[in-house]
Amino acid sequence: MMIEDFGARIASVWEGLSQTTRKLIVGALQTPTTTSVSGARNYDARSDWELSRLLSALDERVAENGQSLSDEQSREMRRMAETCAVLLQNQTQSAEVFAQLVMRAHRAHNFARIDILADALTTRFAPSELCELARHEHPVIRALAHEALAQSPTAMLVALLADEVDADIARDALERQADEYGNEEARQFVYLLDQAALSDADEDDA
Repeated sequence: MMIEDFGARIASVWEGLSQTTRKLIVGALQTPTTTSVSGARNYDARSDWELSRLLSALDERVAENGQSLSDEQSREMRRMAETCAVLLQNQTQSAEVFAQLVMRAHRAHNFARIDILADALTTRFAPSELCELARHEHPVIRALAHEALAQSPTAMLVALLADEVDADIARDALERQADEYGNEEARQFVYLLDQAALSDADEDDA
């Protein structure tokens, strides 16, 4: 089946893909895909962006109920979209792409896939990316990111306290570690933060 069969927009996006990304998709289409999370080896940010763009175009076309497409064309288009999604979930290190995949899985009520994506958070994403996701407007994405942060090393959260943007989120994660997980190290840091806040308040009142 020709890519042009899926419509002009998808064909246009396909033409804009690098040769590397095209080979990645074609190879995945020719072999059984897996929904397991693997380590992102030789991560290619450009490939990530291109796969994300193609997935968006395919999903939009699917949402149109495959108007003017045959049953076979609709099946193949959905298969290509699923292939792009699996490739992305197995390699992405982008908060934006992660959010796209979670929202896509949530719309489909695919909670098993959401669990798979959640497993990748603490092992693949930088602390700043986790904090970005913790501020996301989508409640499921926020919840996943906050849970991942609460399970992160305490030292990593303490380091984030120096960042004005991420400090509040890191503090929340430390409080969860202390209250919900009984982490004594986190409890000590929360105590120190509380004491510092009281000291600042006393100075302001003086």
